[in-house]
Amino acid sequence: MSEQDLAGRTAVVTGGASGIGRACATEFAARGARVVVADVDADAAKSVADEVDGEVWEVDFSDTSSLDDLSLEADILVNNAGIQRVAPIHEFDPDGFRLIHRIMLEAPFLLVRAVLPGMYERGWGRIINVSSAHGLRASAFKSAYVSAKHGLEGLSKVTALEGGPHGVTSNCVNPGYVRTPLVEKQIADQAATHGIPESEVVERIMLTESAIKRLVEADEVASLVGWLASDRAGMVTGASYTMDGGWTAR
Repeated sequence: MSEQDLAGRTAVVTGGASGIGRACATEFAARGARVVVADVDADAAKSVADEVDGEVWEVDFSDTSSLDDLSLEADILVNNAGIQRVAPIHEFDPDGFRLIHRIMLEAPFLLVRAVLPGMYERGWGRIINVSSAHGLRASAFKSAYVSAKHGLEGLSKVTALEGGPHGVTSNCVNPGYVRTPLVEKQIADQAATHGIPESEVVERIMLTESAIKRLVEADEVASLVGWLASDRAGMVTGASYTMDGGWTAR
């Protein structure tokens, strides 16, 4: 059992119904926090919320206009919701590009904007943005995802500078390919784009730059997120923590 170092805290986890978000919800609950599972899939979110004795927030993060006047009370915000589209730039659907930016950059901005006043009032807060190795490096065929993650990195750093005097930290975690439903979907997309069998995508495409030849596990990412939310990480802000098997060391 983890130390109850987040007892009394409330954590909102976007995209909390599966993958990294689900692992974060479990991590926070084990450490004593009350968890709000925010996801467009209400049934899946309820399943996770039931497991962690948390709450469900059914929300479509692609509908960013609905978040303009949001007021959000939480001690910890994890911006994790995301999708992926893989295509060359000259074939990339403009609406798909805009959709990714709404979910993965506009929505995090609006959620940070909504949660900061309460954090400032209490003098304590944690913003944790689930970025990616693609927030620091680029890959072909992922123009929307890479640019959204690079934008999220900048948003996180600005939040760190503004939030520091108020006791609020803001950081990114930057995993490589994590064993999640999103990555499993990418395997099929990458196979079609590169014209290779799905069985070869992980080794030839996903792990080619990694020194450690395996996928990251979601609970490994959640353990880092949990630490960043703790008081022990109070001097960590404006940082980007890689967990990519050495990919970005090149």
